[in-house]
Amino acid sequence: MLVWIWLGCLVAAVLLYFRQVYSFFKRRGVKTPGIIPPFGTMLSVLVKREHFAEQITRFYNQFPDQKFYGTFQFTKPFLQVRDIELIKKICIKEFESFLDHNTVISEDYDPLFGRNLFSLKGQEWKDMRSTLSPAFTSSKMKMMLPLMVEVGDQMNLCLQKKIKESKHGYLDVDVKDLTTRYTNDVIASCAFGLKVDSHMKEGNQFYKMGKTVAYFKFRQILMFFLLSSFPKVAGVFKWTLFPKSVQNFFRALVVNTMKNRELEQIIRPDMIHLLMEAKKGKLTYDEKSSRDKDAGFATVEESFVGQKQINRVWSDDDLCAQVILFFIAGFEGVSSAMTFLLYELSVNPDVQEKLYQEIRENEAKNNGKFDYNSIQNMVYMDMVVSETLRLWTSGFATDRYCNKDYNLGKPNDEATEDYIMRKGESLQIPVCAIHRDPEYYPNPHKFDPERFSEENKHKIQPFTYLPFGIGPRNCIGSRFALCEVKVMAYQVVNCFEVFPSERTTIPPKLDPSTFNVHMKGGHWNRFKARKEVQSRAHQG
Repeated sequence: MLVWIWLGCLVAAVLLYFRQVYSFFKRRGVKTPGIIPPFGTMLSVLVKREHFAEQITRFYNQFPDQKFYGTFQFTKPFLQVRDIELIKKICIKEFESFLDHNTVISEDYDPLFGRNLFSLKGQEWKDMRSTLSPAFTSSKMKMMLPLMVEVGDQMNLCLQKKIKESKHGYLDVDVKDLTTRYTNDVIASCAFGLKVDSHMKEGNQFYKMGKTVAYFKFRQILMFFLLSSFPKVAGVFKWTLFPKSVQNFFRALVVNTMKNRELEQIIRPDMIHLLMEAKKGKLTYDEKSSRDKDAGFATVEESFVGQKQINRVWSDDDLCAQVILFFIAGFEGVSSAMTFLLYELSVNPDVQEKLYQEIRENEAKNNGKFDYNSIQNMVYMDMVVSETLRLWTSGFATDRYCNKDYNLGKPNDEATEDYIMRKGESLQIPVCAIHRDPEYYPNPHKFDPERFSEENKHKIQPFTYLPFGIGPRNCIGSRFALCEVKVMAYQVVNCFEVFPSERTTIPPKLDPSTFNVHMKGGHWNRFKARKEVQSRAHQG
């Protein structure tokens, strides 16, 4: 009897605890979707019923008359902001009140991953942003473009060889595998000065490590939410997002590369060199390059934070952390954009043909060569890339941490009281849902590059297009990412026609088993060498 009494008391205490926790928003007049303790609003994602981006969009559409609404990652509350003017205030006008991201990986128990640009806070983040921003201007991208082209040439040769060896005159390609090998080799070259050639040497260690850190399977999804929701528990059990072997690999690679270059006095126009220059205080912000508008519609401009000169000494671990972040973002984020771009070209042959004609015009004008300026000034290329990033953004949400009390106003027109966001609370901006809101993008699920034409792009409401974030905390590598996507698109479309195959998923559906923006059933397309390429190869 005593056992049952104690058990009843325990159940009652748990229920009271959940009632208190999950009434957090209700007490303050903010609506929430359905809640299932102890998962909060995350159960459908955790049981792989829907992709996180799909859930974000579903909740967004559930509250069309709200300026913001609430969700829970387990027991941690997140305010979801859908009002565009409020997003502008939070991320730009009142930036200092929402300076930081939420802590996912704490530097206390994971100093390598916990000290990257995304994770750093306050003045340390400002100093690191100022240190790194000169490495991502247009002038630096121009230096790296030949390295990207070299990787693309290797990829094309490998594809042409396999098509020639096939009996059908075409090749069905796992495009996700193709693009991650491409981005892997670009990062190896542009960051570390390594020539990897993952298309021919498929099992190389660099590519294996890339897949380990960039592919968020169920364990990583669960660990991500646990680290974010229960940081103190994570500290006690020393949970980490990535195994020690991965950390040791990247630390050794960065440190040894730097030491070797110092010893051999090697200078190469890549990220390691730029970081070494930054460490010595020799890297300065190029204002002329920063005003360069040729990078494309999606490019985000550097704020006053990144343009500031600082004289701060960074440790090797600090620099390693930045290279690893660059690797993760480049490996997965950029390859995702490329994968969906090729998918959309395959199912929209009119768009593919128009892009091919623009490429051929550039080829004729420049005798078969292209540089940074020519590729960035291709108008239709930029339209296609911009629309891909709208429809299939890999940064499907961004977050902010409130570092001092802030009045967000009323959640809706019927509310009687303002919502005061307290220091330590968190919010998210549902980017993917805003990108698919018919109020901002008519017929939002249609792939339509004409949205970004000279005649139409002025119709896009400011702060409704956020593939690289917003405000001073925007993505520092937008120029690099756009350049890489355009180089690959140029090289692939110039050499191959891309078609749907029997394995192509039509209509597209996101895979709920991963945190990444992957298509259920895989990313399969059919590649066929263009007649002009076959003719050139025959002549050669």
